Amino acid sequence: MIEDLPLYIPISFVLTCLATLFLFFRILQDATLETVRKNKIKIIGGIVSWIFLQGVISFNDVYFSSIDTLPPKIFLLGILPCIVFMIWLFNNSAGKVFIDSLPLERITFLNVVRIPVEFVLLWLFLENTIPKIMTFEGLNFDILAGISAVFVTFIGFRQGKLNKRVFLVWNIVSLLLLINIIVLAFLSTPSPIQKFGFEQPNIALLKFPFAWLPTFIVPVVLFGHFVSIRRLLICKTKKCIDS
Repeated sequence: MIEDLPLYIPISFVLTCLATLFLFFRILQDATLETVRKNKIKIIGGIVSWIFLQGVISFNDVYFSSIDTLPPKIFLLGILPCIVFMIWLFNNSAGKVFIDSLPLERITFLNVVRIPVEFVLLWLFLENTIPKIMTFEGLNFDILAGISAVFVTFIGFRQGKLNKRVFLVWNIVSLLLLINIIVLAFLSTPSPIQKFGFEQPNIALLKFPFAWLPTFIVPVVLFGHFVSIRRLLICKTKKCIDS
């Protein structure tokens, strides 16, 4: 854990993690596939187990030890498994059925968690635990995706005034914003390939509980964009943004 950090910062972040978990639960709850709805508790249980595992690992400073090694431990133990799992889902027939049953409206609205995440990053910068470049005062504009998600959900799904092409562009732009902060965070983390934040490197995201950002929140949001983009690309009618 990070010593002498104001309590409101980790509390705000943990609440954001809980909000992400709840919003993903709502996605499963509203799935068009009955099997997914019936197994939503088991799926959430698996995610909670993963969150707990990452909590134990980061609490014991595993990710902060041997930071001069490549690839970083947080990539090997926290990020790579998520990537492998998503690749498996998108290349497996059962996984595709699961993906295509998820409601796009709920997935889109889930992006609002990016708003409190950005404020947490700002507070961490002010506490000298991440560089300014990782905040919206630097080169991180991810908060725009979180704010716009509210309007996209309302205009696109509630009012039906958003066409498929615009929704696809929004997902691609929001995905690029996410990739931007992922790259900034990775290149600001102490390692042999660090490029940014030498005066104040990214140490917070290697520590408990903030390691849940790259190992839980980011993969969930990333998964949501991949699901949305896949659905929009294979959809031939306007109905793809009506669910």
